Amino acid sequence: MIQAVEGFGYLGALHAIWLREIKRALRDRGQLVGGVSRPLLWVLILGVGLNPYFRGEIYGEARFAIPFTYLQFIFPAVIVLNIMYTAVLSAVSLIADREFGFLREVLVTPVPRSVVLLGKILGGATVAFAHGCLVLLLAQFADVPLLLSGVGEALLLMFGLAFGLTSLGIVIAHRIRSFEGFGVFSNAVILPLYFTSSSIFPLDPALTGAQMRVVYPEWLVFLVEVNPITYAVDALRGALIGFNQFDAWLGPIVILAIAAVFFLLALRDFNRS
Repeated sequence: MIQAVEGFGYLGALHAIWLREIKRALRDRGQLVGGVSRPLLWVLILGVGLNPYFRGEIYGEARFAIPFTYLQFIFPAVIVLNIMYTAVLSAVSLIADREFGFLREVLVTPVPRSVVLLGKILGGATVAFAHGCLVLLLAQFADVPLLLSGVGEALLLMFGLAFGLTSLGIVIAHRIRSFEGFGVFSNAVILPLYFTSSSIFPLDPALTGAQMRVVYPEWLVFLVEVNPITYAVDALRGALIGFNQFDAWLGPIVILAIAAVFFLLALRDFNRS
């Protein structure tokens, strides 16, 4: 009976912490504006602007092509971008809670630290997942058909990625104590990861014939191949447009590994704090 009561109490605490993160995000209008404006800028400006140069011929010169428009190719990557920004930056709430004493008050309660951490991560992941879903509203504009099976797979991948990246944000927030430092450092992590993830240009070993006129330096290919976000983007491309640059099973496994590794790192830091 005591165990049942404790279990219910822990679930109640988990829900309360999760709900607090959701309400905090809903009150932050800047975060909502960023979640809407970011995909609009990438899809409408970058996607439309570079689309003619992505396939076919421009002024008689053959260009690098895959069997998709640039809008279709970049669309899953924009989902990942929206999730990355929201997930990692949501961890700034940990700095705020530590700064204003809320975290200390929570940690002295009988609730295990793992429950507190899980609630914060689930809250941030839920918000990041919702921001990823905002991008799906542009699917028709990008000419990406949303099939039920593909969307279901994509949603699972998106939440797993959101969970892992929110955990990464918590890991960063444990090492960066100021709001300003966290913002600078998190951007220094997000942008290199995103731009070296084959998000805006394809690197496909199966297209060596089509890539004869395009020369990529070896260091760039290496960075793309060792970047875990590469496989998250590739997994979403496989789910939404049916195109994989790498083996289809790699993406889900890498996303699961990201979620597990960064959660365990965050839990270790949380238990030490």
